[in-house]
Order: sequence, then structure tokens, then C-alpha cells
Amino acid sequence: MASAAEGPVADPSVVEADAVAAAFGTDAMLGLTAQEAGLRLARDGPNELRAAPVPSAWRRILVQLQDPLVYLLLVAAAVAVAAWWVEGRSGWPADAIVITIVVALNALLGWVQEAKARGAVAALARMTQATTAVMRDGQLQRIPSAELVLGDLMLLAEGDAVGADARLLEASALRVLEASLTGESEPVLKDAALLAAPAALGDRLNMVFKGTTVAQGNARAVVTATGMQSEVGAIATMLDATVDRPTPLQVEVGRTGRALGLAAVAIAVIVVATILVTDHVRALPDVVRVLLLGVSLAVAAVPEGLPAIMSVVLALGVQRMARRRAIVKKLASVETLGSASVIATDKTGTLTRAEMTIVRIVTASGTSEVTGVGYAPVGHVAQAGVPLTPGAPHAEVQAVLTGGSLAGNARLSQAAGGEWEIQGDPTEAAFLVAERKLGATALREARFSRIGEIPFTSDRKMMSTIETDHHRDDAPVVITKGAPGVLLERCNRVRVGTADVALDAAGRQRILAEVDSLAGDALRTLAVAFRPLTPDESADAPTGLERDLIYLGTVGIIDPPREEVAGAILEARNAGIRVIMITGDHPRTALRIATDLGIVTAGAVAPALTGVEIDALDDTAFAAAIRTTAVFARVAPRHKLRIVSALQAAGEVVAMTGDGVNDAPALKSADIGVAMGITGTEVTKEAARMILADDNFATIVEAVREGRGVLDNIRKFLRYLLSSNLGEVLTVFLGVVGAGVIGLKAGNAGGELVLPLLATQILWINLITDAGPALAMGVDPAAGDAMAHPPRHRGERMIDKAMWAGIAATGIVMAVVTLLTLDMFLPGGLIEGTGDLTLARTAGFTVLVLAQLFNCFSARSETGSAWHGLFANRWLWGMVGLSAALQVAVIHIGFLNRAFGTTPLSPGQWLTCVVMASGVLWASELRKWAVRAWGRG
Repeated sequence: MASAAEGPVADPSVVEADAVAAAFGTDAMLGLTAQEAGLRLARDGPNELRAAPVPSAWRRILVQLQDPLVYLLLVAAAVAVAAWWVEGRSGWPADAIVITIVVALNALLGWVQEAKARGAVAALARMTQATTAVMRDGQLQRIPSAELVLGDLMLLAEGDAVGADARLLEASALRVLEASLTGESEPVLKDAALLAAPAALGDRLNMVFKGTTVAQGNARAVVTATGMQSEVGAIATMLDATVDRPTPLQVEVGRTGRALGLAAVAIAVIVVATILVTDHVRALPDVVRVLLLGVSLAVAAVPEGLPAIMSVVLALGVQRMARRRAIVKKLASVETLGSASVIATDKTGTLTRAEMTIVRIVTASGTSEVTGVGYAPVGHVAQAGVPLTPGAPHAEVQAVLTGGSLAGNARLSQAAGGEWEIQGDPTEAAFLVAERKLGATALREARFSRIGEIPFTSDRKMMSTIETDHHRDDAPVVITKGAPGVLLERCNRVRVGTADVALDAAGRQRILAEVDSLAGDALRTLAVAFRPLTPDESADAPTGLERDLIYLGTVGIIDPPREEVAGAILEARNAGIRVIMITGDHPRTALRIATDLGIVTAGAVAPALTGVEIDALDDTAFAAAIRTTAVFARVAPRHKLRIVSALQAAGEVVAMTGDGVNDAPALKSADIGVAMGITGTEVTKEAARMILADDNFATIVEAVREGRGVLDNIRKFLRYLLSSNLGEVLTVFLGVVGAGVIGLKAGNAGGELVLPLLATQILWINLITDAGPALAMGVDPAAGDAMAHPPRHRGERMIDKAMWAGIAATGIVMAVVTLLTLDMFLPGGLIEGTGDLTLARTAGFTVLVLAQLFNCFSARSETGSAWHGLFANRWLWGMVGLSAALQVAVIHIGFLNRAFGTTPLSPGQWLTCVVMASGVLWASELRKWAVRAWGRG
């Protein structure tokens, strides 16, 4: 597709408007011909953004299977099928079937949860489906924006969506809302004048851009870039090229899967080799049995329910977050939130309300404060904390707010649901809101009627309306609003109370000092003035009316912070999470908001780093700067990406918030992108991994708390599953290797190879002790305040050395108590018994099941006692009870005895099994006590 960059003009902002039109072959008054527009449309293609291809359903399902642990399970299933085939295909390959079902259910769950998490670039295309007014063949036409071509002459008016990037030919009081593209919270005043040098996107005042909206005024402009060559198209290209980073959980699960795979293969090989060597196995049936044992051990070593349990626990976390108004689109992002160490947040609409508000009014009688924020007219006007009452200050403030409300075109209305809404320029609407707080709206509406208007221009930097004053015999009056310095030059008097006093040099200096004070507090300043017209002056001849004005006062305006954000930022900092601001707004405004919210400390020397300054830094210098800088202002999308990448390179886990189109690439690149659900564009919602349904920054902190709880619970069930599976593996391995020591061979008259557990019993153990209890741990209440400790570092292992040591200790104890129970019931060995092999195996089988159920309570904490909060999780008790009941059934129901090779146990034998199994709990408590004591020492 052709573009300005590739075609006649490289940078239209530094080329005269007429020259740009000529370069594109456009008549500056008549536009293109319909024939030429058709040729260009055929050549360059429609003015649309490239949609991301939608992967087919089967490809989306395959994505869910791309996990090392799933690969390992599929290999185990294949080996189980092969062993079943070699053994003679008797019955069904139960192991393989169970594993396959688990993998399929896990893939289905992930697919359903993430079905809507695609198409970010397609959303970019949808957001600009509109129509545009153009001149073609000298006639005004409204065409679909998709049909705009290079060189088209666009006519823009208030409320229009800008259909393509364009160079202004002329503009009248044109203000454009560019927050979604640049992050600038206020409408940008545009001017067709030539720029002296190339400028940043937000400072190209003679250009308008696709996807923005005209807030005020009108203009003519020639199209210079369409589709993917526009600025919003460049963002779409960046978004398309941005690669999703795996979450810390995905990295850890992948690492664990690989480790388990190697361990499973190693264990199987060692056991098989040991048996073949020590038992001198030669007969083919015995060789097959040994190989099947190796397969059983490999399957036992792998917690086949782990992927499904992980998905279910994360899905439960997603549901809990949804109840807190945080919608998580990718399951693994739940855990990522718990690991977040940096929240990089946009300012406009995220930390602030995106509702311009007058907070201060300076008149001759002093400074008045306006309470309340946003467009709801709730609040009052006060001096020194006392609401204004009739008198000089009240009259002065009323004149300022009435004049500001008259000298504008915004509208304030209350919707059917009670919400207050504005139409037009948010800055102009701020006067209407403050006027209602003062209670002066009805008086203004009854007193004045507009008869003329002098639109805002960049040269004059002011706007005026001519009104008839019904309280003064319909006498005309001019009311002006504009930049204080410019307006002051046109004033010769100042309003004091209800009188007009001559404005001397001292008075001018006082007003300018007051304006500087407001600007020093990062407030946008506007002044209001007026004068009655003389009988020979007319609204029909407005030239020269803006002179000899009476200065009424100055207002300070700000986009106020959200009330709940400061507390949320403080909580995040206490939790070891760093909060930084990234905005396209002015550095002074950004620092003011950052200071108010506690992102930077009041009085600290913490200058904001701007996009221009970022460009001047090499990677080393930028890496150093990013460690100490908390505010980044006047940044472009590429800067946001660089900031996120630098933070990640420093080992940080980054949560990036935003609502505008310009935020989308950084949201996608961040470890977890967080979009605003109300003010956010569809682009950011699609690119993000989490959406805040209430646009509340505090919700992020609650989501982090929930994520940390999920992370803790994942560690709990990993500790439980891995230690329990290790206990099974060691039981079989040590039982085979030490069969003579514990009496297994002595209990078998034939002296042939015997196993401590049957393959069906191993499968049963995994069935009743893996999924249910582990799932119950996924909803375990958090132990203490999850926000009381710093986040997990990116390089920190989820299963660290201490956790592996605990897993190994528990697994060893579990195997020892199981094998000792076998020995107790068998003749010979270390402990003389009187039972047969079936009874001994049943007792050992039962002890291993019960030991794993005792382990449920021990595994809830790395160092805390199992007695702490013992009854806090009723789901865990329910699952333990169910598993115990199923074990009783498999011991005492006849057909299950035959299926699983068991025999009924007497009450005394059951008591023995319970006591032996509880050894896992007591050993764990002793180990934890030692760890706590060592830590205190």
C-alpha cells in the first residue's frame, strides 16, 4: 500500500499545506475526481487495518497441548498402550485411557477459558468503521471511511471520527481528542501552520490521525496515510509483531515437566536394570513383567492429574477474580499477577478519572477551592474551608463560572440512570459542573441568550460569545475565555465584588503571580473576562470586540486522581510492588498526579523522564535510569515497549495497565497486560490478559492478592502431589530391591519375583488421592496476609531446594511406613508376621493411601504446623473423607477385592494401618519444628 512515507511527502507536518496537496495531486478546494479516487482505491487497497488471521478450532486445541508435562503424559500413555499390546491385549489399557481423558479434559478447559482471547488487530480494524465527509468532483459526499484514499480532501466537524491521517489545510477552533493514541488527556488544539522541525506524534499540531475524534471546531485536510500506513496502523504492526511471553507459571511447569520426565525415565531404567541383574530374570514372561513394572513406575512418577488440577485451580481463581470485577482471559495469568513486582500504569483514565475538574478559582478577593471531582455536580465552593455565602467573593466566583459557562459550547446532562454526561470539550464542561456546585446555573440560563460567537483560534488563544443580558434590558455583552497571559493584555479593569476597578501594573503582576502559582501546582489555567458593548458595537461585526475587557478571575483545572488509587498504591508498595507511571501527558502534570498518589515522595527530586530523553539514552544508561525513575511522560508506543522490555530484562515481572490504542503493544508484551473495561478501547481489551470491569486501579491490587493466594495453593498441591507420587515410586523401587529384607520373597513359596503393589493398586491410589484432595487444596484459604511479603522474583523457582527437600523427606517416610507394614504382615523379614502375601499387600496398599491423606494436611504449609487452621478448608476434609470411604469399599466389597487383589481387614488391622500411616504426619511435624527452631536460632 502506498503511503506518505513511501510516496510524495515523507513528513507532511514540515511541508506547506498547499505543497502537500499538490504533491498528492489534490485540488485544495474541489478534492479528487471520483475516477481518480477509484483508481487509487484499486491500487492501494481499502483504508482498513490488517485483520489477524483466526486460527482454526483444531489449531487452538493443539495450542492447549503444547506443554512439556502434557508431552510426558502422552508418552506415558503410548508406553502403556505398547505394554498392553505386548502383554496380549487383555481387557482395556486402563492407564492409557485415564491419562488420555485427563489430557483431553485439560485441553478442553483451557480452550473454553481462552476462546475469546484472540484478534487484537481485528479489533483495531473494527474500531474505525465509520463514514467521512469528503469533496469529490467538487461535491460534498459522505463515504465509508474504508474508501478513503491518499489525497482525499476531508471535511471535519465537531463529533467526527477522523478516518485517516491527514495534513490540515485550514482549521477553525479545531480541537481533537487524541488520548487513545497519544495519552494526552485534554483535547489538542490544531493549527494548519507549518512546523519548523519534525515533532513527536502528540506535538504534530498540523496533522490529524486515524482513530481520533474531533471535540470542537472544523477543518479541511488532505489524506496523507491510510490503512496500515497510518499511525494507528503502525501500532497494529507493532502489536502483530509483539510476541507473547510465557508466564512464570508456564516456565516453571515446563521446567518441572522436563525434570519429572527425566526422573521418570531414570527411575524406570534403574529399577528394570536392577531387577534384571539382581534377580537373574531370563524367562520372557518375567522380562515382560519387569518392563511393565518399569512403565508403572514411570506413570506413578508423573502426576497425571497435574495439568487438569492446575487448570481447574486457575479457573477457580479466575471466577473469584471475576467476582472482584477483574476478568482474566488467560488462566496462567492468575499466577502471574501473584508474581508481579512492577505495575506500570497509564495515567489518564487509569490513575485519574479522565474528567476535567475545576479545583481552584482565583479572584480579587482571594482563592476559592472547589470540592468534588468528575462531572457529577456534587460539592461546593469554599474559602478557607468555609462555603461561600452572598458577598464579594461569592459574586466574583459566580461571575467567573457564569462567564466560563457562557463562553463555550459543551453540554452537561443527566442520563436516565442518574449518571452525569458531557458533550463537547471536557475543559468547557468543567465550568458547567463547577457552576452547578455553586448553584448559579438556573440564573445564568434565565439571564443570558447567545446572539453571536467568536470561535477560538490558535493566534488569539481565546474564545468569545456575545450574549444579551435580560437583567439589563437585553443589553449585549461580550464574554471571553482564554489563556490568562493573553487575556490579561486585553483587560484594563478588574472585577472586585460587584465593582470594576482600574487594572494597574501591580494588579497585573499579582494576577500573573497567581497564574504561575496555579501552573506550579500542575493545574491548567484559564481566565475569564467580559465587558458590556457600546450602542455602536454589534454582534454582526465581532472584529475588535475583545478589547478593554474586565478581568473576572482565573481557574485551575485538573484531571483528578481516583479517590481509591492512593490507598491501592500504598498497599502495593507495602507488598513490595513498585508502581511507575507511563503517560503521554506533560511531565509537570504527570509529576503532580504521581506525587498526590504516592508514586513519588512529596518534595523528592524525582524528575520525569520524557520520550525525547529516552531516545537519547543507550541501553546501558536507560537500564540505570529505569531503576530510579517512577514517572515517564510524553512517551510514544515504542517507548512503552522499551520500558517494559527493560524492566523484564532486569528480572521484574511487569503488569502494564492502559486504556488507549497506544497502550496495546506494551500490554501484549508485558507479563500481564491489564485493560480498562469501561474506558478502554477494544484494542487494549483484546491485547490484554486481564480486564478491569470497573476501571478501578484498586481492583488490580485485589487481583494481585488473589493471584498470590493461587500461587500459594499451587505450591501446596505441587508439594502434595510430588511427595505422594515419590512415596509410590520409592515403595515399589525399595520393595523390589529390598524384597528379601522385608520378607516379600519369604512370603512367596515359589520364590518368584513379587511386587509390593500391583499395577491396578497404583492406578487406584492415583485415582482417589491425586485429583480430589489436590483440587481441594486449590481453594485453601490463604495463610496470613498474602500481601505481607515481597513478590516472588522472576528467577526464583516455584519448587525451590527447601521444597524439594521436604518432598523427598515426605516421600521417603511414606515408603518406609508402607514397607514396614508389609514386613509386619509377612513371615520373615525385619518384623515377623503371620499373614499371607495378599493380606500384607492389602495392608501396605491401605497404609500408602492413608499416608497420602495424612499428607494432605502436612502439605498445606512448608513450615507451619498442620494443626494451624486444621478445619479451615471444609472441601479438603470432604475429599479426604470421600477418598477414605472409597478405600474402605475397595477393601471390603467382594468384586472390588477380585479386581484389585485385596482382602478384608479386621478392625485391629485397620487401626494398625492408621497408626502406621500417621507416621507421615508426625515426621513432617518434627521436620517443620526443626526448621522453625533453626530459623529462630
